[in-house]
Amino acid sequence: MNLRIGNGYDIHCLGRDRPLILGGVKLEHELGLLGHSDADVLTHAIMDALLGALALGDIGHYFPPTDDQWKGADSIVLLQQVNQLIRDRGWQVVNIDSVVVAERPKLKPHINAMRDRLGSALELDPACVGVKATTNEKLGPEGREEGISAYAVALLSPIVTA
Repeated sequence: MNLRIGNGYDIHCLGRDRPLILGGVKLEHELGLLGHSDADVLTHAIMDALLGALALGDIGHYFPPTDDQWKGADSIVLLQQVNQLIRDRGWQVVNIDSVVVAERPKLKPHINAMRDRLGSALELDPACVGVKATTNEKLGPEGREEGISAYAVALLSPIVTA
C-alpha cells in the first residue's frame, strides 16, 4: 500500500481587535490571532501537513501573505482548496492528528466543533480528525499568552476507484 505522511506547524501572535478562530471555529476570547488571513493556526498546520505529504511546499507558496487576495481569508476555504489540490493529484486524506498549544481559552468545549468543521472541509468523517489541546505550562510564547501554536500530522492514500 502506498501511503504518504506529512507534518505541519504554525504559530501566530495574539493581539487585540482580532477574532480568535481555531479549526474554523470562532471562540469567545479577549485576544485573537494576528495574521494576513484569519490566522487560524490549527487549520494552517493541517494545510502544511497535507502539502508536505506530497512534497508540494507550504501554504505560503499557494496563499502568500504578500497577496491582498488572501487578506482576511477564511482558512477553512483555503483548506478546501488544498484538499482539492491533493485530490486532483489522485490522493485522499486518511486521517489527521493535531494538537493546539494555548494557555487560554480552554479548548476542550470546542474540540468536537473543530473536528466537525475540519472534517467537513476535508470530506472526511470527524472520527478521522484528531484535535487535542494542551498548555505550555507557562513556558514560551504560548505559556506567556503571547501566541498560540499548532502541530499536525496527515496521512494520505491514493484515491481508489471502482
